[in-house]
Amino acid sequence: MHRTTIAPLDVEIDGVGKYAPASSVQDPTALLTSLGRPNKKPKEFHRALVSSFDALDHVIEPPTAREAFVKAAQAAGMHVLPDDMADVRKAG
Repeated sequence: MHRTTIAPLDVEIDGVGKYAPASSVQDPTALLTSLGRPNKKPKEFHRALVSSFDALDHVIEPPTAREAFVKAAQAAGMHVLPDDMADVRKAG
């Protein structure tokens, strides 16, 4: 299977300091589908999920799907590295 690459990221899961890596559209898509529907900010979650599937179908560019995923993760209160590095450094 062909992997659709994105700029690498690490998303915080299961609490502070536990990160899952993602380097292709398939990675955040798998994470989104395994999480189930969140109680907070479902609109961002659905937008990210649709964007992921659209990128896999080559309807949109992978960076657009990555951006939607980052926004959904941030809306759910999860940190995404390197995107949130400045915020993480401030908190630390």
